[in-house]
Amino acid sequence: MKRVLFALAILFGSAGSAYAQGPMLVELFASKNCRACPAAYKTLKAVEAERGDSVMVLTWAVDYWDYLGGKEKMALPESKDRQRGYVDRFELRGPYTPQSVYNGLTQAPGNKPAKVGAAMMKAEMAEPVNVKVQRSGQRVVLSGQPGGLSDIWWVSYLDADDNTTKMPNPVTSVRQLGPWLGGKAELALPACTSGCLLIVQEAGMGRVFAAMRAD
Repeated sequence: MKRVLFALAILFGSAGSAYAQGPMLVELFASKNCRACPAAYKTLKAVEAERGDSVMVLTWAVDYWDYLGGKEKMALPESKDRQRGYVDRFELRGPYTPQSVYNGLTQAPGNKPAKVGAAMMKAEMAEPVNVKVQRSGQRVVLSGQPGGLSDIWWVSYLDADDNTTKMPNPVTSVRQLGPWLGGKAELALPACTSGCLLIVQEAGMGRVFAAMRAD
């Protein structure tokens, strides 16, 4: 673990630009039947330890490896749909595990610390965006001009003592709160029982403009 942290610290350096509002969203697509996934869990937990609140790791469990072993109980249909969107975006031959995606801008095998660090640095070099999210109680106000249609996602996940899996923050549910074309919009936040994250993302699994922890 120390060697992983050391390698990531060298790769990250003092990076930290205004690539998006809120923490960098790191998404991992994984399965209990994926032999390389435990190494990805270790790598991304090291990222969390190194970067703290500046990153938010979510694990999207998929079930397309169920034929190799036991059923992946954390799998969601939305996980496969989301990953298919990234397959198209990054022009990949097909979905794979452990795939990791960084603010919808870059992707890399999540079990390769050097490639993870390079993908994060590349994502951080993106131009700033004119999007702002402000919370007031159980409501949020969006403002700015994302430059096109965006989706607003509400994601629930297991964290801290609620997470009994080895996955970093496994997703338990996701819903779309609505589309957004820019300007000012106000939304009511759904109830949150564990960890929750609001994501403002370019339509079609594009760039993540903002991420806000809402638990």
